Amino acid sequence: MKYYKTAEQFVTGSFKKVGNETSLKHLIRTVHWLLQLNPNADEATQVAALSHDIERAFHGTSEKQNERYKQKGYMSIEHLDIHQNHGAEIMANFLIKEGASSDFIAKVKHLISKHEVGGDDDQNMIKDADSISFFENNVKYFVDVQTKKTSNEAVKEKFDWMYNRITLERAKQIVRPWYEEGIKLLGY
Repeated sequence: MKYYKTAEQFVTGSFKKVGNETSLKHLIRTVHWLLQLNPNADEATQVAALSHDIERAFHGTSEKQNERYKQKGYMSIEHLDIHQNHGAEIMANFLIKEGASSDFIAKVKHLISKHEVGGDDDQNMIKDADSISFFENNVKYFVDVQTKKTSNEAVKEKFDWMYNRITLERAKQIVRPWYEEGIKLLGY
């Protein structure tokens, strides 16, 4: 694991700088769930899982992000493309500075660039691990905080989308109780 530790330091430092340490737990748990789904995931896949939301540490204020959510919605293609592609570029630039091989960088970039929508098996695996970690760590936050910034309906749409995008039935089974609890807390 040549680059994982330095990537972890970079991700941790980036989120601490912007005062968003809550996202760190989600990212670390995404790696945990990735390894539950695929114990043989290689280092590039683990680095991508760890850093898949790095864009959130660089996109500006949370008010700017909340405004983008209000205007475009949580699942708009425009929002997702910005989030995925900017995150992929941030990590590629970091890994270039760290001296990673072009193949390693290309794989990390490829995986982050589709972590929200999936595509191939590895992208789908990160997407599924991301959804599991999202529900494990964020249901209460979205119900208590995001509903006030957007609406119950918008948060329900986010929960539905995060659940329905899961590819593996095993991952859906893990998420189902958290998803159902979130929907119930929203009053649906």
